[in-house]
Amino acid sequence: MPIRQPAKPVGAITRGTTNPNRLRRMDRWLAGPQAWRIRTAEDPLVVDLGYGATPVTAVELFTRLRTVRDDVQVVGVEIDPGRVRAALPLERPGLSFVQGGFELPLQGRRPVVVRAFNVLRQYGEDEYLAHWDRVRSRLSENGLFIDGTCDEIGRRSTWAAISVDGPSSLSISLRFGGFGVPSDVAERLPKALIHRNVPGERVFDYLQALDRAWLDAAPMGSFGNRQRWLGMCSAMSDAGWPLLDGPSRWRLGEITVAWDAVAPR
Repeated sequence: MPIRQPAKPVGAITRGTTNPNRLRRMDRWLAGPQAWRIRTAEDPLVVDLGYGATPVTAVELFTRLRTVRDDVQVVGVEIDPGRVRAALPLERPGLSFVQGGFELPLQGRRPVVVRAFNVLRQYGEDEYLAHWDRVRSRLSENGLFIDGTCDEIGRRSTWAAISVDGPSSLSISLRFGGFGVPSDVAERLPKALIHRNVPGERVFDYLQALDRAWLDAAPMGSFGNRQRWLGMCSAMSDAGWPLLDGPSRWRLGEITVAWDAVAPR
C-alpha cells in the first residue's frame, strides 16, 4: 500500500521509544476535562504527532476517544516512512496513518487536538517555539496542541497545553508511590521548561512550592498518598497559585497550573 507522502516533512526522525499505556495519563486528561473540545468540534479530528517506532499510542488514543465521540478521527503522523508502513495494517474507519511532520499533512483540515509526546524534548531549546507556532496556526478554533514528556512506562508525565492564542497551562501527573517529592518530575518537563528549572525562573519556584506543600502535608500520609496529594494541592491553591483544576483531578495524582505561573522569564 503506498504511503501518503508530503512534499517536505518538517522535523527530524526521533528515537521512537514507546510502550503500551505510556500516555494513559495524558489520554485520561484529554478524555476528561478537555473532552468538550472533541464533543463540540465541527470536525472531530485528532492527531498523534510523532507516535514512534510502533503505533500503539495512536491506537490507544483512538480507542479512548471513541468513548467521548464515536465519530472521532485519529491520524497518526510520523516522519519516518518505515514506521508509517508498519502502521498501515492497523488502519480502520476513524484511524489512519500518514507520513509527515509539524506541517501536518491533513489536506487543509484543522484538527481539534494535536498531541506530540516525547517529540520536542529531542530538539534544541531554540527550536520548540517555532514548532509550537507552526502547529497552533493549523488548529481549529477551539483546538489544542499538547507538547508533553513522560518516562518510559508513564509513571511521571508533564504536558504543556497550547491553544491558538498561545500556551495556556502546564500539567503534572504522577503515579502515587512513584516519586519522593513532586520535583522528581523535573527531568520530564517539556522542552520549553526543562532547562529553566533554576533559581530565578518561575517553574523552579513552582516545583519548590510543590515540594514544600508535599512535605508539609506529610501527616496526611497516614491516610495514603492520595490524601497527602490532595492536601498539597489545596495548600497550593490557598497560597494563590492559579490552579486550573480541582479535587476530581487531584485525586488522580494530577495538578494543572496556568502557564503564566511557570512561563520562562
